[in-house]
Amino acid sequence: MPPSQDHASDVVRRARWATATIFLINGAVLGTWAAHIPLVEARLGISHATLGIALLFMAAGALIAMPLTGGGIARFGSAAIIRAATIVLLVALPFPLIAPHPALLMAALFLLGAANGVLDVSMNAHGVMVERRLGRAVMSSLHGMWSLGGLAGAGLAAILLPVVAPLMQVFAMLALAATAALVALAFLLPSSDDGQAGGVTFALPSRATLGLGILCFLCMSSEGAVLDWGALHLASSFQHGAGFAATGFAVFSAAMAAARFAGDRMRGVFGAVALVRGSGFLAAAGMVVVLTVPAPAIAVAGFALVGLGLANLVPVFFGVAGRITSQQAGGAIAAVATLGYTGFLLGPPVIGFVADAAGLSRALGLIVLACVAIALSAGVVRGPGNQG
Repeated sequence: MPPSQDHASDVVRRARWATATIFLINGAVLGTWAAHIPLVEARLGISHATLGIALLFMAAGALIAMPLTGGGIARFGSAAIIRAATIVLLVALPFPLIAPHPALLMAALFLLGAANGVLDVSMNAHGVMVERRLGRAVMSSLHGMWSLGGLAGAGLAAILLPVVAPLMQVFAMLALAATAALVALAFLLPSSDDGQAGGVTFALPSRATLGLGILCFLCMSSEGAVLDWGALHLASSFQHGAGFAATGFAVFSAAMAAARFAGDRMRGVFGAVALVRGSGFLAAAGMVVVLTVPAPAIAVAGFALVGLGLANLVPVFFGVAGRITSQQAGGAIAAVATLGYTGFLLGPPVIGFVADAAGLSRALGLIVLACVAIALSAGVVRGPGNQG
């Protein structure tokens, strides 16, 4: 291989791991926030409904920021947007934890949600560039790194919250994340490469993508509900403190990461339809265990089953969308992703409103219904070029 080609390959490989690190950091921030939600609710003395409204502000920040990010990428490049969004995300994380009033909590979560939304779009756009430059699929592994980040954030909280003040735990995580970011942000692909990312836009769903988009909405709503309400359910059901409550999302993230790194092989063995059907039923069964078994360790194991079940649904939905028509692959994936991310952001506030009226356990039962609906609709992923 000529030296110039060898250098180019090294640049892309470094960019892949830099992008993976950004996914890891993003997951760690959200995992940390998930672990602190019960503490924030208790400190402010607010109801589930009020917390649901606050989470709606986080959703609003992301939903306003995400569609605007494409223009920023076109003007400045995805690498520049990633750098700015990463800094804002890390700076914004402590503010919800110290907000002295529910209104200020809502403002802080709006900022955190906006930064997360911008980073979500830009890091996925950069991941598409890396994938194209490498000539092989890596998006599943990138999302696996996001899950590892969730595990790291929630796991560190589970270890430190019983022995240190909540804010000290957050700053410990931020110190690690900032150190990793300083290295990773230097090795992203140059902004001149963004023109090769073709199709990384948000589009309205067509008749061909609507079914996939609805399934993606249900899947990511369930994932968001576990992120925002799982720790609170453990804290309210079992009196073992904040450290134990954080373990639910930690094992959920660990199981999801393991399944995502094995996802491509599983799809090759079982086919897309069977994988979606089995995954949906597995996630539903895991959530039933979480909500009905009174043993703390078994409830945590239930979260692991939920993570295993949800892990590969979104990669399958995106992959099927990209095969609907080769000319419109980017737009089809963007449409499905838009509905999915909407579910991820809006699902948790809905859980909050239902929880205030009917109890948190009954509200989380909506996850069971969503996963069963996905399993029963698995035939949607059968189509030309897809393994059934």
